Amino acid sequence: MIYIDDNALLIAGEIAEGLRLRKVAHEVQPLEKVEKENSRDQVTLVCGIRANSKGLSSEVQKLTEAAVKKGMQRLVIVNQASGKPEFQSLKHGRLKIISADFESQEFSSEFIVSMIVSLISEGQGCVIRDPASIALYQMADRVAQSDVGVFINGPTGTGKEVLSNFLHDQSKRKNEKFLALNCAAIPDHMLEAMLFGHLKGAFTGAASHSKGIFRAADKGTLLLDEISEMPLSLQAKLLRMLQERAVTPVGGTEAIPCDVRVIATSNRDMGLEVREGRFREDLYYRLNVFPLATLPLAERKDDIIPLSAHMLLRHSQNHDDLPFLTTAAADQLRKHHWPGNVRELENVIQRATVLSAGQTIDVPDILINAEPLAAQILPGIENQLNELRA
Repeated sequence: MIYIDDNALLIAGEIAEGLRLRKVAHEVQPLEKVEKENSRDQVTLVCGIRANSKGLSSEVQKLTEAAVKKGMQRLVIVNQASGKPEFQSLKHGRLKIISADFESQEFSSEFIVSMIVSLISEGQGCVIRDPASIALYQMADRVAQSDVGVFINGPTGTGKEVLSNFLHDQSKRKNEKFLALNCAAIPDHMLEAMLFGHLKGAFTGAASHSKGIFRAADKGTLLLDEISEMPLSLQAKLLRMLQERAVTPVGGTEAIPCDVRVIATSNRDMGLEVREGRFREDLYYRLNVFPLATLPLAERKDDIIPLSAHMLLRHSQNHDDLPFLTTAAADQLRKHHWPGNVRELENVIQRATVLSAGQTIDVPDILINAEPLAAQILPGIENQLNELRA
């Protein structure tokens, strides 16, 4: 549970909205009205102050004592002070202080709010902000309550696996296993045994029994990623499994009951795959009970800054040197069309952390196309080689 003390926190509403979109449990109320927590689960308090460097220590001490009395296990203090943003992690991470001026035009307040939301949610939920993404996840939330098969289609790097995880986490199977298998990464001759299992001696190298990923995911959810890469010969066996809800291991004759919800994904045009005979039509309609489609990042621009904050937190080895995004840098990220989608954005963010000076990521640090670096480095190498040849 996350408690947000709205006594002095100017951005309490924005933080609460970010947590609501991620489906993270939270409450917004003054600290004095929060009842003492005795839960074994981690409980976080988020509160705001406005203090200069001289008065910060005493204000932090007061809030720390109040949080301990309320049974809080983590405290996040947002110091709404002037100056450049700063981040501090104390008490082995149980106390975090974010100092930022939310009225400043120099740094992106959207980025700072998103960073705080990612920090306190600790990876829970999905990072969304754009209306198109919100609509998609609202639909997925409704679909998750049923047990129908789902087919997710969308370009590479648009979050198909993230959406699959969300479907599992919101379903009645959430306490069971979620397993994923990338059909494109497994050789054809091994894929059948990976899916359905095998008996000892069923083929060369089968030194022991294996129950396969379907039976391993029994009662839970199985993601078949890039299912359009599955060979036709195996598609027939998968169709039979879905119809009978039972698997027959390689080398076996007896079908074993198996209760699994299957989510399939592909980045291809499945209608074209079916028409050209590369994917069985009956299997496609068996899987495609409820279709969902992820969108390119260029079509959901409002997700860019929250995703950037989430990635910076994830790739920061030490949160004390966490860099903050300037408003100009944030605008630069929004302007790009992102043909590589979220994966390209993550590459750019990682480059920015390397190039940034101190705790600031500015426009020169946003290297979207890596080719200029090569153009600068290669001539220098060529000159060195020429000197050695001489």
